[in-house]
Amino acid sequence: MNGTKLMVAPLRRCGSALLALLLGTSVLIADGARADETPAKALFGAKALPAQMAPSSYGFYAKGCLAGGVAIPTDGPTWQAMRLSRNRRWGHPQMIALIEQFSHDAAEKVGWPGLLLGDISQPRGGPMVSGHASHQIGLDADIWLTPMPQRTLTGREREDISATSMLQKNKFLTVDPSIWTPAHARLIMLAASYPQVERVFVNPAIKKKLCDTWNGDRSALGKVRPIYGHDYHFHIRIKCPEGSTTCKDQAAVPAGDGCDKSLAWWFTDEPWAKPKKKPDEKPVKPKVTTMADLPKACTLVLNGPAPASERDATFGMAYRAAAPAPAEQGIEQVIGNAATDLPPSDVPVPLPRPALQ
Repeated sequence: MNGTKLMVAPLRRCGSALLALLLGTSVLIADGARADETPAKALFGAKALPAQMAPSSYGFYAKGCLAGGVAIPTDGPTWQAMRLSRNRRWGHPQMIALIEQFSHDAAEKVGWPGLLLGDISQPRGGPMVSGHASHQIGLDADIWLTPMPQRTLTGREREDISATSMLQKNKFLTVDPSIWTPAHARLIMLAASYPQVERVFVNPAIKKKLCDTWNGDRSALGKVRPIYGHDYHFHIRIKCPEGSTTCKDQAAVPAGDGCDKSLAWWFTDEPWAKPKKKPDEKPVKPKVTTMADLPKACTLVLNGPAPASERDATFGMAYRAAAPAPAEQGIEQVIGNAATDLPPSDVPVPLPRPALQ
């Protein structure tokens, strides 16, 4: 091009988008701003419908996008989706299939009244304007720790109702015994039992509660990982779809049940200490993620064609072939022996901070 700038209209078809990428040209968006100067979260957040392409997760959980996403219906026999105005009930078909199966198993095997679903992903994945660093490739989902009421919530209620924290007020990292039940433990351990689930993120206090009281098979307990927040909900993350070459899995969890020094670290002062600033240190301006920071295929996804309507992209019988494998054999043993809590044990002696996992 020898310096000549090629002005490209908003890309509506995969072919033209691919051509733009191959030519190394700047992609323009509707308002005339260059896509490479616009926050990616603004671009992906503006998409109301998914890219009508073969289902594929591109990149990593915290840096990527989603093609061929499907929405979970707002209501099912054993779930209800919350915060509908956010338009984040989309995911890879395998993620949505797992949620449906999990909700059924939770009712049948745990006696859980039904799942209240939090954020999954945006229609085309990508960074979100608020709330999450991950959830970008359609393989993460938040499940409230509040059981579903036995009636259909109104749209207003889904926006206004708050989830219930499992933590005791005015007490450091302690589960509230008046709120927490053995069913909460069985629900989380059921989520961790599926072979395609890579991690289940919970508050450190909840992880400790499971370490102290879980009386069933502990083989899946290592998948339950402590993290900041997550006292109102837990976060399910599944592996990249089998055979996927466009998606990057997280490193495998360490061996063991995770009830070790990596958990003890959360009960020290270090995780909660405010960062120390040098006297002359200037504040660092947060880096804004742009399209250039995401996999190149995300430009195709962003500008790909959309289905005719939301109904056409809602998970249904057409996607049942993508349903996940059943939970590992022996799930009854995993969840069946934890009907009562055991007395809590002492927190392990704090050790130096472990490598982040």
